[in-house]
Order: sequence, then structure tokens, then C-alpha cells
Amino acid sequence: MSRRFFQTGALLLAGVLSLGLSVSAATDLRVGSDVSYAPLEFYGASHQMRGFDIDLANAIAQKLGEPIAIQNHTFDDLIPSVQKGTFAFAISALSDTRQREAKVDFVDYLLAGSGMLVPAGNPHHVFNLGALCGLKVDVQKGTSQEAALDDQSKRCKQLGLGAIDIMSFPTDDAAFKNFASGKSDVHVTDFPVVAYLAKTNDHKYIVAGRQFDLVPYGIALKKGNAQLRSRIVAALAGVIADGTYDRLLKKWGLEQGALRSAPVNAGTLFSH
Repeated sequence: MSRRFFQTGALLLAGVLSLGLSVSAATDLRVGSDVSYAPLEFYGASHQMRGFDIDLANAIAQKLGEPIAIQNHTFDDLIPSVQKGTFAFAISALSDTRQREAKVDFVDYLLAGSGMLVPAGNPHHVFNLGALCGLKVDVQKGTSQEAALDDQSKRCKQLGLGAIDIMSFPTDDAAFKNFASGKSDVHVTDFPVVAYLAKTNDHKYIVAGRQFDLVPYGIALKKGNAQLRSRIVAALAGVIADGTYDRLLKKWGLEQGALRSAPVNAGTLFSH
């Protein structure tokens, strides 16, 4: 499901990885992440943690001058674990929403919305949702993207245009396989995932237009921990200022999500 608003219920095996730093349970800051969401966080060769969030956490740790240890943890328990103090903070493509801000504080670092993947050359000239009228579009069932497509399909019919043929699947992987087999014209999912698919499939696909329905991803911290929050803000600002942030965006194909600031609890500005 879309990580922006939905939670995964799968239990994951916990594993600890030091980001090139020494690990000591007594001194390291413990960081939680659900390492199952490329290109933000995932396991690469030799079971090494990779992804934009992993690289950014490493860069922040260097600015803090303090070692951190990332623990793979089930997504729907990340915020409760931050609240309990199990983790100093969590970084895991966590959308900063009004509802979540009632439980934790966020230091925001990336704008992420929904995106559209099309074959190279964009044969149907898709640049926004309005261009999807009459096309076959695959999506994961029950996500915010499916709802957006349904609303747009109704608008298409009101304008006398063809409805969107919405093809819904239980998982995003299944939806993408349908698209890759040529059975649909457009694949719609979270923008970071779309960008990663375009980058890692031998230039077969491109991202069409710009992302939509933007919300910020944030580093989640326990409410009331003003000292750590200030340190994270300063460290992130330093990563942005020295050019590391932009290099990581380019590395993972996430330039459209550039925030280039370190606001606290900015998710309310994106709430409808």
C-alpha cells in the first residue's frame, strides 16, 4: 500500500546495522526504519542496508559527531516505538501528517507525492491526471492513488471523455508487473518508487509530468525532546548546505522531491 497514508502489517526480522560507524548499545543513537521500500530503504547485496534514507541518516550522523545504529523494524510500530523511547528517532519514508504530528514531532527532509510511470517516449503524451482519460492505468488497491484516479475518471466522463480504465491490484509489485507486460498504459504509485523504477529498468520507462498530492517525509522524534530535535535540524541543515543532500537526491533519482530546508512539523501546511 502507499506508505504515505497506509501502514504495512508485515512483521520484519530485526537487524542492526552500523552505518560505517562503531556500534555500542550504550552510546549509539538507536534509529528505527522499515527496510523494505526501495529506493528509500532496502537491503542490497550482502544484506547491506541501502537507500536515500539510509544515506541521509549516515550523513546526519556524521554532522552529529555521534554513531547511530539502524534497526529494521515493522513499519506500523515505528511511531509507537519512538514514543516509548525505544528509538531516538525513526527515518522510513514516514509522511508528516496532522494525525501523526499529534503523536511525534517531525523534522522534514523530502517532498513526496504520487507519480506516473509510462513507456519511454511517452506515447500517450501523459503529463498530468487530466491526460489519463480513456487510458488503462494500473494502481494498488485501497491507496490514495486509486481514489485520485477514481475522482479523475468521474471528471473525464463529465467532460464527455472516456473514463479511465482503472486496473487495481493487491500489491504495487503486481500492478507494476501488469504495466511491464504491456497490459496497461500507465503505472501510478508513490513518486519515489516511480522514480526508482524509471532509474533501474534499463531506460524502458520514464516519469511522466510532475508528482502530485505532495506531503513531506519526516524524521520522527519523541515529543518534548527539544534538544535532540534541535540537533537533528542543525545536522540536516549542514548536510543541505555542504551539497551532500543534493548529491543524494541525484544518486537516487529523487530531485523532484528536493526540500532543501529542515522545517519542523510542516505536514500541516499540506493538509486539506
